[in-house]
Amino acid sequence: MLDRRNFIKGSAVAAGVAALCSKANSETKKPAGNISGVAGYNYRLPEFKKGSRILFQGDSITDMKWGRNQKDRNHYLGHSYVYLIASRLGVDMPEAQLDVYTRGVSGNTVADLRARWQKDAIDMQPDLLSILIGTNDVGRGVKPDAFESDYRYILDASRRANTELRLVLLEPFVLQSGGLTSESAWKSRRAAIDKMRVVVAHLAKDYDAVFIRTQDIFDAAAAAVSPEQWIWDGIHPLPQGHELIARNWVQAVSARWNFV
Repeated sequence: MLDRRNFIKGSAVAAGVAALCSKANSETKKPAGNISGVAGYNYRLPEFKKGSRILFQGDSITDMKWGRNQKDRNHYLGHSYVYLIASRLGVDMPEAQLDVYTRGVSGNTVADLRARWQKDAIDMQPDLLSILIGTNDVGRGVKPDAFESDYRYILDASRRANTELRLVLLEPFVLQSGGLTSESAWKSRRAAIDKMRVVVAHLAKDYDAVFIRTQDIFDAAAAAVSPEQWIWDGIHPLPQGHELIARNWVQAVSARWNFV
């Protein structure tokens, strides 16, 4: 049986240990930050009709999947921001039964999108279309005028097919990391990307699309930590980089189309 003296002694020891642990924790723990600039998992749900089809289009950043003909959604949704968006909305609004697809293709330019647009976009009959394109156009020296012309073509074709189509446009982006560490390569790439960003911003306004300033998002995140935390080669995001895109996508879409 534990007598009063031993009880008091044991309590004092326990209190001392707790105090030491508390001190250690206070010295080692750093305050949590929210680099993303959004509310994380505390957000308003977007409004979608039951069974709405959401289609993501773009290049390798949107692609990141194993085989276009896979029937298993764990494969054909890939492992990009598309997968993260689909998983989050699938958990938080399962009653909507959203039908999510990605038709991003590694290496594509906007001209490549145009060439396959009927099959991979129009025939898919999406209710919401999200596009992230431009980094390969920059890499291949496509001029902003040609970029805009092809981009307008696919947007016009999509709106003709569905006048109620919701659009989300993400601007292309780049960070000074990985293979883009030299100052000359970085400045040249960034200048070209900035020209494409202007085009996408104008298109978003002209077509009343949700516009996601992806470059600004990554610039802020890179300034807070480092470019290498988010994008490994200056172009392709790491998992946390894709999560950064996903959080901002959900927030922007929820702000435009919500239940409130």
